[in-house]
Amino acid sequence: MPTIDLTTPPPLPAGTLEGLPRRVALTLPELRLLAESAGNAPLPFDFGQPAGGSALETRLGQTKGAADDEAYRAALATLHDPAGSLSRRGLLTDDLPDQGVAGALGLLAAPAVALDLDVVLDRVRGRAWHRQRDDAVATLATTDGLVFELAWFSSEQWPGELARVPALPADLGLEPSAAPDVVDLPYELLDAGAEALRTGRSDLLDTIVAHHSGAVTGPDGAAVDDAAVTTLVSALVAETRGRLRALVADIDAGGAMVGVVSWVLLADGWRQLLGHQTDDAQRVEVRRVQPTDLAATLAPVLAEVTG
Repeated sequence: MPTIDLTTPPPLPAGTLEGLPRRVALTLPELRLLAESAGNAPLPFDFGQPAGGSALETRLGQTKGAADDEAYRAALATLHDPAGSLSRRGLLTDDLPDQGVAGALGLLAAPAVALDLDVVLDRVRGRAWHRQRDDAVATLATTDGLVFELAWFSSEQWPGELARVPALPADLGLEPSAAPDVVDLPYELLDAGAEALRTGRSDLLDTIVAHHSGAVTGPDGAAVDDAAVTTLVSALVAETRGRLRALVADIDAGGAMVGVVSWVLLADGWRQLLGHQTDDAQRVEVRRVQPTDLAATLAPVLAEVTG
């Protein structure tokens, strides 16, 4: 088995076109074979073979989860032989992976900073793993656990790559939202109000809002009236059609979690949910953001690690 350095990413090309992010589409078997060929580089996820049906399912019928597992296994079995397909594409030669792919897998295995992104949009879930060390970043992304995009690029191109994660489809069909662009409210109000609506107790919402009357502020710092707050909380529940969660970890510090960033997708686009504390009270700022704002949103968290 050849030994490949998993700590040093390949040198970045100096040419303009060569310096652009390089992307490779890989099936799960291809990805696993390349990782094995690159000195058994560990991958940042665990998509194992789903377990078989239980005795109870045999008697009473399949659960939805079991049916999904069976469909996943069936789809996995239809994929081409990884060795042959990788060889034809020039990504595996004499059991050795392409140099760029090997370096990207090495960076995924031994980064300084780990950023895990989880996005749900209209019941479609996408996951991305971004790993950075020095001036290099490697990413891995998938929406089905069968086909992955492996990419690598310089750190200066990271903001543009981050903007790809929450980018919305052109045919999504955005509409006006009942939520303002910026509002700040007590966490207790948001939590209790949303729970009341989700459990069918909308009759409690007015009481919950009245308990926090005057505590919700707009972009100018002025208090928002209770009727508008009721509409806001209702919108945050009824309009929600997706969410994004980003977790940053300092790998050099033993994998310690540094911070979490949360976005929610409303009728007209993304809103950032930023928790903060004021006068011993937990509050949440809800602010409208664009996909290109993700890098700036993550910057203070990443600065704790890279700075």
